[in-house]
Amino acid sequence: MNGTISFAQLVLQASLLAQLVMAALMLASLASWAVILAKRGLLARTQKNAVAFENRFWSGGSLSDLYEAQRRGHEPDDGLAQIFRVGFEEYTRQQGTKANPDDALAAVQRQMRVAMSREMEKLEGGLPLLATIGSISPYVGLFGTVGGIINAFVAIGNVKQATLASVAPGIAEALIATAIGLFAAIPAVIAYNFFVARVDRIENRFATFAEEMTGIIDRGLRGGATRGV
Repeated sequence: MNGTISFAQLVLQASLLAQLVMAALMLASLASWAVILAKRGLLARTQKNAVAFENRFWSGGSLSDLYEAQRRGHEPDDGLAQIFRVGFEEYTRQQGTKANPDDALAAVQRQMRVAMSREMEKLEGGLPLLATIGSISPYVGLFGTVGGIINAFVAIGNVKQATLASVAPGIAEALIATAIGLFAAIPAVIAYNFFVARVDRIENRFATFAEEMTGIIDRGLRGGATRGV
């Protein structure tokens, strides 16, 4: 083999199996990066909105005014704000029915749990894909590695005297397939662990807020001081 061989030439000269594996891994890598970028923006926005909404919630103003501002579109309507809106609307509805305070509070809690579950589904979307790509990409790369090694042995068997030039392409495609598998897996695993930790923190924030909101509504249902709810 004369001259140098570029990366592109090695890929083009690889076996069909290796090329299919490389293509699948590159698509998986692109998909994981799309999820990573989208998820990073979503979690950052959710965290920022949650902090801002909590500051307004605990500013001492009327919760009725906060709800009206949210209903008119002056406040975010996702994440923590959505849990608040659903809980406040159910509280208002229960007040109109004159239901037993315990039953009314249970209904408010139920609606907030449902809203929280829906918000968490949004935040967790895409994480299973990252976990799948991170766990199986190295094994998928092994198919390409096997194909490259087979090609190297075939090249040895077809010549009387084995030379580096005859086995290098097969070995190179095997290493490339392995490298692409790791290239797809490593960012996906790191991002998955990072996002899971952030989602857990946000979920704890949602749960804490729901408990605080429950306490405020409980006092309102029993006729206590409730900051104008």
